[in-house]
Amino acid sequence: MTIHIVNPLADHRWDDLVERHPRASVFHQRSWLEALSRTYGYEPLVLTSTPPGQKLEDGFVFCRVASWITGTRLVSLPFADHCEPLVNDLAQSTEFLSWLREKCDRGRWRYVELRPLFSVPVAGSGLQPSQSFSFHELDIRPSLEQIFRRLHKDSIQRRIRRAEKEQFTYEAGASAHLVEEFYRLVLTTRRRQKLPPQPRSWFDSLVACMGDRLQIRLVRKDEIPMAAILSLRHRSTMVYKYGCSDEKFHHFGVMPFLFWRLIEESKALGLERIDFGRSDLDRPSLSAFKDKFGTTKRLLTYYRYNSASHQQGAGAAWTAQVMRQVFSALPDAVLSKGGRLLYRHMG
Repeated sequence: MTIHIVNPLADHRWDDLVERHPRASVFHQRSWLEALSRTYGYEPLVLTSTPPGQKLEDGFVFCRVASWITGTRLVSLPFADHCEPLVNDLAQSTEFLSWLREKCDRGRWRYVELRPLFSVPVAGSGLQPSQSFSFHELDIRPSLEQIFRRLHKDSIQRRIRRAEKEQFTYEAGASAHLVEEFYRLVLTTRRRQKLPPQPRSWFDSLVACMGDRLQIRLVRKDEIPMAAILSLRHRSTMVYKYGCSDEKFHHFGVMPFLFWRLIEESKALGLERIDFGRSDLDRPSLSAFKDKFGTTKRLLTYYRYNSASHQQGAGAAWTAQVMRQVFSALPDAVLSKGGRLLYRHMG
């Protein structure tokens, strides 16, 4: 099989494939790739068996991430929870993987990383599991009454009912003011989690590139932002991508309330499912929270093929622990700048 490389930001055949392929997601969209390129300077590329000038029949999308800290590598896709190869059968996947392995062994990249939602032909490919997560999805085709009955009675149903009785202000959209309030909550949340925040420019790029497929939902009490979530839409799927909150207001049930509004509004749009995203296996509380919405859960595993010369850094876990302590103590301005400097090396 001859493999061709196309630029998905310039070749409109990619848009057509993403629109019609059953395994395409919001992370395949040109808008997601454009936001990655604008913010981090990543170079998106698609491997395909389709010759130039013909309608794309398949595509394996990656970003080339070049970093003096973490090396040059190929990732499918940076900051995406998952990214399926848009191929038609497993034999085709094997040919693409063989091509990638050969190029990696020649020293073009430090490693190649895949983030498939479903299985890939690992046997004989040289791919090794690199990270695993819990993945949650909610079927919203039943009626709202049926969906509500499946919510955990104490942790979710009662909190939603309590929140509905409060004098909250709810707003949905993507205005500059809403993005500003959302980002202040992001800084608060990431400090609590002892993690570097995404750069503000990332969210500005997403808003600019995604258009009406992106929405921020935010609740305030007495004009004070309490919590917010950011969602993305692709065909019949709503994707919960980011959530943030001020823990002082958690007792009001603000996050269950926001997720219920997400469910209600997704139903009103005629959508069929909500992608609740991935949860780290070492954060069981987040996974348990998503379970309580009646979601289905399964294991999501990423895979890497390392070049022959690549050795995994032994001190990576220790470094991450130190960074968590440092980031939890930084003021907002420095915290934001630190995220801006680090995230382009983390894709």
